[in-house]
Amino acid sequence: MITVTINGKQIKIEKAVTVLDAARIAGIKIPTLCHHDLLESFGGCRLCLVEVEKLPRLQTACTMYITDGMVVQTETERVVEARKAMLEFLLINHALDCPYCDKAGECDLQDLVMKYGPSSGRFAEGKRKHPESYDDPIIVRNMERCISCTRCVRMCDKVQGASAISMVNRTSKTFVEPFSGGRYNCEYCGNCLTVCPVGAIMSRLHKHTYRPWYIEKNVDTICSFCGVGCTVTAQVRGNSIIRVIPEIGKGVNKGLLCNRGRFGYDYINSGGRLTSPLIRKNGVLEAATWSEAIAYVAGRLQDVKDKSGGSAIAGIASARCTNEDNYVFQKFMRAAIGSNSIDSAAAFAFAPAQKYFESIFGQGVTANPISGIAKADGVFVIGGDPTSVNPVLGLQIRAAAQKKVPVITVGYTPGLRNFSTHSILPAPFAETSLLAAIVSELSRIKSPDVIKSAFGEIIRSIQPVSSEDAQNACGIPADEIRGCADALAGMTNPAIIIGRDIILRSDGHTNLLLLAALMQLINGRIYLASEQPNERGIIDMGCVPDSLPGGRPIAVDSFRKRYEEFIGSPIPSSQGLGLMEIIAAAHSGQVKALYVMGENIAFNVPDHSYVKEALEALDFLVLQDSFMTETARMADVVLPTLSWAEKEGSFTNLEGRMQHLQKVVDGQGIDDWSALAEISTLLGVEMHYKGVKDVMAEIARVSPLHKGITYEDMEGGQCMWPYKGEPLRHDLVLPGIDMPDVKSMLRKPGKDMVYIGVDKPLFHSGSLSRNSQALSSISSKPFARIGGGLAGRLSLADGDYVTISTSAGSLDMPVMLFADMPENLVLVPNNFEGAGVYKILAWKMNENIKTPAFDSIEASLKKIERITAEGSA
Repeated sequence: MITVTINGKQIKIEKAVTVLDAARIAGIKIPTLCHHDLLESFGGCRLCLVEVEKLPRLQTACTMYITDGMVVQTETERVVEARKAMLEFLLINHALDCPYCDKAGECDLQDLVMKYGPSSGRFAEGKRKHPESYDDPIIVRNMERCISCTRCVRMCDKVQGASAISMVNRTSKTFVEPFSGGRYNCEYCGNCLTVCPVGAIMSRLHKHTYRPWYIEKNVDTICSFCGVGCTVTAQVRGNSIIRVIPEIGKGVNKGLLCNRGRFGYDYINSGGRLTSPLIRKNGVLEAATWSEAIAYVAGRLQDVKDKSGGSAIAGIASARCTNEDNYVFQKFMRAAIGSNSIDSAAAFAFAPAQKYFESIFGQGVTANPISGIAKADGVFVIGGDPTSVNPVLGLQIRAAAQKKVPVITVGYTPGLRNFSTHSILPAPFAETSLLAAIVSELSRIKSPDVIKSAFGEIIRSIQPVSSEDAQNACGIPADEIRGCADALAGMTNPAIIIGRDIILRSDGHTNLLLLAALMQLINGRIYLASEQPNERGIIDMGCVPDSLPGGRPIAVDSFRKRYEEFIGSPIPSSQGLGLMEIIAAAHSGQVKALYVMGENIAFNVPDHSYVKEALEALDFLVLQDSFMTETARMADVVLPTLSWAEKEGSFTNLEGRMQHLQKVVDGQGIDDWSALAEISTLLGVEMHYKGVKDVMAEIARVSPLHKGITYEDMEGGQCMWPYKGEPLRHDLVLPGIDMPDVKSMLRKPGKDMVYIGVDKPLFHSGSLSRNSQALSSISSKPFARIGGGLAGRLSLADGDYVTISTSAGSLDMPVMLFADMPENLVLVPNNFEGAGVYKILAWKMNENIKTPAFDSIEASLKKIERITAEGSA
């Protein structure tokens, strides 16, 4: 134990910490400006100066570590005078515009000057002048207020890893500037706003509209965009969210946010929100009362059920809805409708990947804490760029890299460009051959004979693939493949991050097998990238065609009968249809009615023309949503529901952390679960929930995985898988898989062959983010990513418009050039109305894992001339 005395108060501390931290433990506040809990100690502002017994000079508390017997004084006359002098220096150039500055009331400098002075300045020189910058769409910079604490620069460089800004010039002319000058052109995470102690960097969204004393309440809740599940604090006045901020040390994100989480919340105020139910009459959607709409839906569903049976009705749930919504949805479909054809967009990748790995290693194998990534001794990334899909998870990879941990990336991952020790960019859609070679090399280095399990036998049966054969298929030099395998072999506790792109392939099941083998050979921990906030939760709640709540297989009689006893109603025993099977069955006429909750399937399912034909073939389509989406325009009934900030419930993030979603403001719609309960009651299966807590209480009784769970258990973010329940014991159920001949896996692209893939923009999330004015101000229109080689071949420059054509259709949009893009690949996003890449992606079913496969889709690009408003080219 270390004993230290601060201001006469003696404390004992187990390990050496800074004087600043020791003072906090003792409940003594030492002022700082350059120090921040998210940043390394800097010692630049000199506001934390303290007197240490037997040392002649004042010491900076944020950099000096305590020693046994140390005696410290923090508020002596000498210390106070030093602080006063430092503040006087800072005020030489700092603008005295507190009444006008948006930081007033939460400005660290303002607070310190109020406490320590000085009351007036002695310097007669004029203050520096620097024009306020509005170059950025959501950030405003006022460098006349900058105190050169470098917090923002250190945050951007050392924590965010973007390195977009720097201190420029010297002495009194020093200020913060982006490297490119003018616009930041950065990731717009806004974390520089979090750490700026003054009003030098502020949000444009709140300029002259916000003061801390306006806030009537702060509500801690969960971000609604991706599967990381960041904790955010919504600041509310009246029935409006004034702003959303993180709180240091809270939640998975520990005070960090991405652009979507910080600025994208404004979609709840979009003018496109639905406010009343709509029923299609004479081909036109017309406003209706709630009672009329509920009765109409129940009547139409009953008609279909009477004529064609419950199996002719399917349901598509949403990972943007809460656990409570999804639990009631599957109960409604199984008990009231009599159908197990229930699925969601999680079926694209997250659900089949989780199911595959659990079939080998058991439930919970993918439930690993995100914080463990930064503590791993190696990171392997494949299937997409996690810094775009799950930005805060991506920061953990960057943090690991800054600790000199080897980071191996496979595929195009621009967000990790400066952090990868091994950046492997195979030919488009040729990762299978690369993985096969890596597993073969690892099997040679780390013999699978030591793996005493059934899966060890499967690994030993995998057809060996030489690095030379893989080189011929994927274009990566054999020595580089062997070097990658050697790096992996040296890891003892690595993190394996798997994105959607590696699964949506005709050989996606083979990729999963190889990744499972890789995990086993290097003792890795798997993290599945998750594009929506509740993909794990939607599986836990039973919104899958083959499992009940808690992950219990529906084909097992004892599990099914136990569930029937709980809900007091029989349910079908046969497995239902998955997402893509539902679309195909609707197209063929097998599915007559479709109930969609919170998902824009007409836009977010590939091959728009095929999906449109399938939806038009239905006898009845009902949608619950907050916006007039592409799917809503085709529906027979649209029920407006509450958005993320207007409801209470829970989300389960990608690591298996169940978190409480708090209601922030009131909305005009209805809870998804409430609408379903009303319709179910009219169909003869009563659901009398008085509130969302009743739904959670039922989940806690019905699901063995959620036994006895309450919202109180979720507070503080400590409710991790398996929650308070019982995981399912299992035996290996993976069938034997013959590895294909790597030489026939992929034909090397010809000189003029171009493939199309899906881009995942950092500033957007599905079709939801298009309703955010803030995010649209950063990225207002789609563009296609192409490499410099392809651009040169087609004589294209940034901003040129092209027609991108495939066998399924065409799109017109501008191109943007990226030097590190593969030459034979064009990436197009699926976020903007009328310009989603899924419009032109035809798919085939991967029958092994029931996912759509759209790899190796050839595309052509043709330059077109834009027609201006005046009619000239």
